[in-house]
Amino acid sequence: MEQVPTAPALRDVRLLPKAHLHLHFTGSMRPATLLELADKHGVHLPEALSSGTPPKLRATDERGWFRFQRLYDMARSVLRDEDDIRRLVLEAAEDERADGSGWLEIQVDPTSYAPRLGGLIPAVELILGAIEDASRATGVGIRILIAANRMKHPLDARTLARLAIRYADRGVVGFGLSNDERRGMARDFDRAFAIAREGGLLAAPHGGELAGPASVRDCLDDLGAGRIGHGVRAAEDPRLMQRLADRQITCEVCPASNVALGVYEKPEDVPLRTLFEAGVPMALGADDPLLFGSRLAEQYESARMVHGFSDAELAELARQSVRASRAPEKVKQELLAGVDSWLVS
Repeated sequence: MEQVPTAPALRDVRLLPKAHLHLHFTGSMRPATLLELADKHGVHLPEALSSGTPPKLRATDERGWFRFQRLYDMARSVLRDEDDIRRLVLEAAEDERADGSGWLEIQVDPTSYAPRLGGLIPAVELILGAIEDASRATGVGIRILIAANRMKHPLDARTLARLAIRYADRGVVGFGLSNDERRGMARDFDRAFAIAREGGLLAAPHGGELAGPASVRDCLDDLGAGRIGHGVRAAEDPRLMQRLADRQITCEVCPASNVALGVYEKPEDVPLRTLFEAGVPMALGADDPLLFGSRLAEQYESARMVHGFSDAELAELARQSVRASRAPEKVKQELLAGVDSWLVS
């Protein structure tokens, strides 16, 4: 009997060393942890958060974004004490290790947690202590980006920028700008970002997801962005893609959240291939797995199965994430060597 040749086994993307550069603090929580902490503190969760399945979201209109933000705020409300924070950070690190991430840069707006944790400084110090312990326990390098909120006054952003600089030697590596990028002007926050950059921090504002290519240009021109949170809509502007490629500005692309929020209708509509072939560096991210239902390795699996990325191309995506990170050079070299080993395994 003639034997039919079998296809070679696919390399496991969970074993591919990588860096995770776009993950939000509350959004990293495990669904089971959300339920347990809600029970611990007597918080009543809406069915969209308690059902065990990712909620139906569409944030391309104002009402949809408001619903997304309301669910996020409700999830954040279960984080009320030191044990909760330490549990979230440790579990996030464990999940990163399981997905092959050797380096995590997690984004947090400490003003959201300060009221329950004793103030801004105690909140930041608790989070930094938690990531130091979690990193030691799991072997995953962890740093944080402190993010301002577009919905708040630019003076608040300046306060956070100065706070971020204060802890630059304790684990804060960057300064971000989150929430609905369709609200407010990037240039309103230019002074806050200038303060952060002058203090040696990476500027990594959100742009180019809910708003189009112009928001990416604003991040570059007004905020001096060294990395773009999302940036996927740059694919609509060839000249902008060329600019990102020429300057090697990495876009933190989050395919699952792009679809979940209605930016693209289907996974195959996310322009990963367009950006990749234009030479725009990318770092795949999970954004808010609690609400979107998939973690980091699944973003790489989507690139393979939906967008046809070969193992060599997946390896290059992993390299791009490592190069764009703020990891020490020694850590970068170890992760890059691991990528090479994965590719020849």
